[in-house]
Amino acid sequence: MKIVGLTGGIGSGKTTVANFFSAYKNVAIYIADQEAKQLMNSSVAIKEKLIQNFGEQSYSNGILNRKYIADIVFNDKEKLTQLNAIVHPEVKKHFQNFIKINAQKEYIIYENAILFESKSNLFCDIIITVFAAINTKIKRVISRDKSSEKEVLNRMKNQWKDDKKMLQSNYVICNENLDETKKSVHKIHNILTVKS
Repeated sequence: MKIVGLTGGIGSGKTTVANFFSAYKNVAIYIADQEAKQLMNSSVAIKEKLIQNFGEQSYSNGILNRKYIADIVFNDKEKLTQLNAIVHPEVKKHFQNFIKINAQKEYIIYENAILFESKSNLFCDIIITVFAAINTKIKRVISRDKSSEKEVLNRMKNQWKDDKKMLQSNYVICNENLDETKKSVHKIHNILTVKS
């Protein structure tokens, strides 16, 4: 069974691509960002460390105060590194368990915006990078998160550039036109499930 890393900058449409892959029965999808958010609300170990490092305001009524944390980490590289050091080991453990549960699948899509930055690429057999034009990405994030252009650019600064990711990928998907994107996914799926 293969682990297929799926990455791309913010607003590139990784989740859209992951959804296209989820149409195939023999594939399991793991969205690291969603799982991390759930773990930040459910894991006692993460909660304690976040409060210790970022203060009591990290949680409001037991629920992660995402805006508070984002305002800190996206303006301070050291704080972002600190946050990742708390959350990533827990996500990794959670993913190892997910692999066991889905051992009968042909491959697992591991979707992670910071696949390379978090060194998660090291446990992937194949890597797919999704990209789109910068103005497309900014527009998508503004309409999705209701954030300002400045906030989006701030978050982009903390991620690797697309070309750096592409150079280390097995496949690259340009996600500007959904029909084309779907065709690319279908093509890659066929390659990944070809019986040798």
